[in-house]
Amino acid sequence: MSTKQRFIGVMSGTSMDGVDTALVEIEGNQIQLLAAQDFPMPESLKQRLLNICIGQPTSLAEIGELDHLLGHLFADAVNALLNATNCRAESITAIGNHGQTVYHRPEGDAPFTMQLGDANIIAVKTGIDTVADFRRKDMALGGQGAPLVPAFHQCLFTSTDSSVVVLNIGGIANISVLRPDQPVIGYDTGPGNMLMDAWTQKHLGHKYDDGAQFAKKGEVNQDLLTDLLNEAYFARQAPKSTGRELFNLPWLEQKLATHTLSAQDVQRTLCEYTAVTIANDVARYTQGNSPELLVCGGGVHNPLLMQRLAEQLPSWSVMSTQEKGVDSDNMEAIAFAWLAQRRIHNLPSNLPEVTGASQLASLGVLYYADK
Repeated sequence: MSTKQRFIGVMSGTSMDGVDTALVEIEGNQIQLLAAQDFPMPESLKQRLLNICIGQPTSLAEIGELDHLLGHLFADAVNALLNATNCRAESITAIGNHGQTVYHRPEGDAPFTMQLGDANIIAVKTGIDTVADFRRKDMALGGQGAPLVPAFHQCLFTSTDSSVVVLNIGGIANISVLRPDQPVIGYDTGPGNMLMDAWTQKHLGHKYDDGAQFAKKGEVNQDLLTDLLNEAYFARQAPKSTGRELFNLPWLEQKLATHTLSAQDVQRTLCEYTAVTIANDVARYTQGNSPELLVCGGGVHNPLLMQRLAEQLPSWSVMSTQEKGVDSDNMEAIAFAWLAQRRIHNLPSNLPEVTGASQLASLGVLYYADK
């Protein structure tokens, strides 16, 4: 277990703004990021995925094609990282591939989650054993299958006499709550960048609101903010998780039907919405004299969002995980490299207190490269 090994983590999140890859060296509990790279996702592929995520009619043929195309995309992303680092495939123990989530419904009579990206293709095309399908074992054990990263955050960060909350702001925002002598708590707080990105794409044709310049031109509309906050998801107790199947552009446009606002005011209100829903949850876990909120993910680059988080949590030190020595842009890719390492060594990688699963489990399915 103490042998030094290399893993590659692959993550494509709800924002679908690219494929993050991370080359990681792990020895015992020591985790070192050696290299990271972002690989573009073709716009045509992204749009097909978005159509499914927001509930547009699809077909089994479409699902199968996307699974195939994503398998090649993820493999190409890994191979590009190997080429950029002059690293041989033979030196990598395994790839940890999250896959692209197209639907996540952990409640109901038939709970399920679906991530696409054929791991057989990844293993064959890279020549590296690949671990994928991380979420369904946890769900088979009665859990939400999400979030999975809190176990990794627990490995990275510790709390002494005050709370430490690790906040990932991707398309969806999720928190890992680390408090002295208490079980880890982790769940999705609600939208992260997803609604802001969708609104920016619609009105500016840009993937995201660079520097929050669009939002800064507007003002918060309290009536719209109140309507958005009335979403039932926020009243539910953890464990809970959500995604694009709930928070999407059609959902937002339905909320906007009774409001007449400028595009800038909507964008500013959406930024406030993300900040308020995160801060409301984080504030519940205030403990000690020096609580810390450590932020990673794309949202860390939104200066207005970071400002509003700090203003709404005045007793907290709000900072990037970068300030703690952990790459804020590649946290989740690193996490899936770590999850692959846990699976290869048959070590537990879920936290039942976080997901609601009935027991610990080593998550993921191993697809051999047959090299």
